[in-house]
Amino acid sequence: MAWLELTLRLPAEDLPRAEALLLLAGASSIAISDDGDSPILEPEPGTIPLWPAITARALFNEAADPKRILGLLGPVDDSNFSFKHISDAAVSGSAHDPISPVDIGPRLAIVPADSLDSADQRALGLHMGLAFGTGQHPTTRLCLDWLEREMRDGLRVLDYGAGSGVLALAALKLGANHATAIDNEPQALAATDSNAKLNGLQDSITIGSPESLATDRFDLIVANILARPLIDLADRFAQYQPTGGRIVLSGILTSQLDELESIYQSNYQDFSRQTISDWGLLTGTRRSRYDR
Repeated sequence: MAWLELTLRLPAEDLPRAEALLLLAGASSIAISDDGDSPILEPEPGTIPLWPAITARALFNEAADPKRILGLLGPVDDSNFSFKHISDAAVSGSAHDPISPVDIGPRLAIVPADSLDSADQRALGLHMGLAFGTGQHPTTRLCLDWLEREMRDGLRVLDYGAGSGVLALAALKLGANHATAIDNEPQALAATDSNAKLNGLQDSITIGSPESLATDRFDLIVANILARPLIDLADRFAQYQPTGGRIVLSGILTSQLDELESIYQSNYQDFSRQTISDWGLLTGTRRSRYDR
């Protein structure tokens, strides 16, 4: 078998978005390296060091269309990417092994669709590779760990920037009454729908674009995206939550946590943080209007 390899150079802060889009485009694996070319295969949680500039190498089926891949990535300078076909022998075996199950905790495990055992109450099956969010990346793992610890029965949950829908579906597995999954990528919405049906959760989830989001009230908002959109969404998120509602923000670098907290503190309080390597998660509780 031959492979199409994309080599992409980008700033470290753009890595979460690039990984999301590469997986949406159908990447079988992604490896990252610094300028010294020290590869880190995607990923074991907590093992990815963060460098100022990153080279990502993504493997696709040899029949993949480079124009489609670049179309999903958006504007990329010609000097920052290249494609080439490589043989199976040239690829390290570990670079395209199937994604392994992810054991989150006593209440939740993420497993590939073809390994799903419906009798296992912990197991959440995913069609791996349809969209970002397999539980492998540190930002996704931070959110899943938080849900495993903190999720309570009966909550209404908003997963904003849903990708594969893993966070919305995990919330449902852990007792949420209803989840709303929002994303602006049609492929992500299709992947979330497919994963919901795989797990028999399609009747408990609403899937749509940001424009479709009504003025519902959510007990919990989870957003695993990037720092800039999280800052832009701060006031909008607050409008969706009653006093005491919880917010969980990730997809951000630890160096961005202070700025993010300063933006959100006008509407939220009781912040806490968790980190894996250089990736961070910020949580807070919705203030009442009397607390401001």
